[in-house]
Amino acid sequence: MPGKFFQKPNQQESERVPPGQHLAKGFPVLTYGATPQVKIEEWEFRVWGLAKSAVLNWSDFMEMPHHEFTDDFHCVTRWSKLDVKWTGIKVTDFMSLIEVEPQAVHIMEHCYGGYTTNISMEDFVREENFFAFELFGEPLPAEHGGPMRLVVPHLYAWKSAKWINGLEFLNKEELGFWERNGYHHRGEPWAEERYSSAIG
Repeated sequence: MPGKFFQKPNQQESERVPPGQHLAKGFPVLTYGATPQVKIEEWEFRVWGLAKSAVLNWSDFMEMPHHEFTDDFHCVTRWSKLDVKWTGIKVTDFMSLIEVEPQAVHIMEHCYGGYTTNISMEDFVREENFFAFELFGEPLPAEHGGPMRLVVPHLYAWKSAKWINGLEFLNKEELGFWERNGYHHRGEPWAEERYSSAIG
């Protein structure tokens, strides 16, 4: 894999790069299907399922505290990018504003364009997770999930849903798009949870 677009991590970097990964020299864009083009003034975010139904607009999100984050980013297709700089809203701040029923243990992330991915409540409600709207100090480009995406640094990037526009709270695990197509249900990079046990 090393070459024009990827390189092996040096000794100092290797401690931060999960097994089987190479460092990307840029920030690759991988998307299944067309890239949604969503205007901020038309953007909406829905909450439903085992939670009090709500619809938030862009202004509602922007009223929450903003934070800067620097995190490593790991894609299941075997590349990583270190020290990605984002601006966003902590998941924990968002969760403090919505009402979720105690029996909700899983979430389905829903996105413009129809993409879905599942995540457990335990993996979702962590202090380091956030909704990103800027990348390296600029508005998040559409190809990287703009105007807003979720970022879950401790899992492979397909769990960091691009173009996110809703969360469905569930009382059991249901599988999203890639999980139904053979990807691991959780996707932890350091354990190389790339694919479901059914296919190896």
